[in-house]
Amino acid sequence: MRLGTRGSALAIAQARQVAELLGGEQQIELVVVESSGSPANDKARWTRSLDNALLEGEVDFALHSAKDVPALRPDGIAAVGVPTREIASDSICGCSSLTDLPTGATVGTASPRRAALIGSLREDLRVVELRGNIDTRLRRLSEGDCDAAILATAGLRRIGRESEGNPLDTESFMPAAGQGTLLLEARSEDQRAHEVGGAITDPESMATLAAERAVVIALNADCHTSLGVYAQADQSTLSVEAICLAPDGSEWLRDRLEGEISKPDELGRSLATRLLASGAERLLAAGRGER
Repeated sequence: MRLGTRGSALAIAQARQVAELLGGEQQIELVVVESSGSPANDKARWTRSLDNALLEGEVDFALHSAKDVPALRPDGIAAVGVPTREIASDSICGCSSLTDLPTGATVGTASPRRAALIGSLREDLRVVELRGNIDTRLRRLSEGDCDAAILATAGLRRIGRESEGNPLDTESFMPAAGQGTLLLEARSEDQRAHEVGGAITDPESMATLAAERAVVIALNADCHTSLGVYAQADQSTLSVEAICLAPDGSEWLRDRLEGEISKPDELGRSLATRLLASGAERLLAAGRGER
């Protein structure tokens, strides 16, 4: 079977890990499908080429970092596998913690969520745009383009650069929905792909991802909005919390719910309803540039 992946070092590393789970080189062929990575304000830029390859039968599976997958997926594509989640946290690179940075220091990120969280914790820091793959961002950091940078811990771990970052506490710096999780998709009617993907799925990771994505969908959040969502499973119980922030981090709303792990979507929607009732839409609209 053919496993479609983007061509970055991180994407290839992730695909190799999943290919091993699926049966190794004897069973799985990696197919690199390049994405344009543009326009920068379109989250689907990371998935569109793989979606097309999947729907056109060029690959049997498409592998994504779940945090990069838009809330609404094309007709004919279904989630078929979620391996065990990696660490969900962000890491700060270039220093040991946000508190150690001097007044007025620059922190590199292109994420509205990360920028808002930085502002909520240290309004004196200056956020500068930092884009590119992990190697590019770390190189720009080393060249002095910023004093520190925020990257996903899972990505650093998967390409063997974990030592260059210091994980941030998820309580104070909530990750993005799906961060640290890999999502395997296939054509909706491909029963064999569903069976193969299901065999490598971790039920708790599937449940946490479902709850987190349910929050995103119910809030109509996108790549412009400052939203952190984090779900954790404990046997039969699932907790999910979320934070909606103003773009500069000066205001935020935060809430948390617990429920049955068998109903992750319902739990996520309930949390979103509570946030909306408390005024989350105003903060999310500000991120989209709406009044």
